[in-house]
Amino acid sequence: MKVLGFVGWSGSGKTTLLTAILPLLRRSGLQVSTIKYTHHNFDMDHPGKDTFRHRQAGAHEVLIVSGTRWALLHELDGPEPALSELLTKFDPVDLVLVEGYKAHPFPKLEIHRRSLGKPPIWMNTAGVIAVASDSDVDVGRRTMLPLNQPEAVAKWIMAWISHSSDNTP
Repeated sequence: MKVLGFVGWSGSGKTTLLTAILPLLRRSGLQVSTIKYTHHNFDMDHPGKDTFRHRQAGAHEVLIVSGTRWALLHELDGPEPALSELLTKFDPVDLVLVEGYKAHPFPKLEIHRRSLGKPPIWMNTAGVIAVASDSDVDVGRRTMLPLNQPEAVAKWIMAWISHSSDNTP
């Protein structure tokens, strides 16, 4: 499986770009899955719902199923799982887009927005192979992409997929 990270400062537009290019990649025939990392606690469940009650009662995992999707809620008893372990949970796809995990060793696209007033992260982040920005910024030998042109970013990703080998972390 090919894995490409979307990294950058909070508010740079990682999710906005990812959700803009996802339909373009799908229209080209690619099967794409995503992983979103957050430093914050989160809960997809809500007090009073049956699945919440299952978890509160001590279930280690709760699988919720409908006619259109299923989701597995897994309680962590130990350390956070490695990205490589999480990737094994996916069905085989052409590409996994990972939002976050900037310290992990896999190819990354940095999203940089000048208006945030933050420096680019590529100099201190291993694996950044391209930068999508809304302004001219020094990217070294990396590919520079126009942040506000998702079609150009999607085209670059499709070319990258066809020229790179399996890079599952």
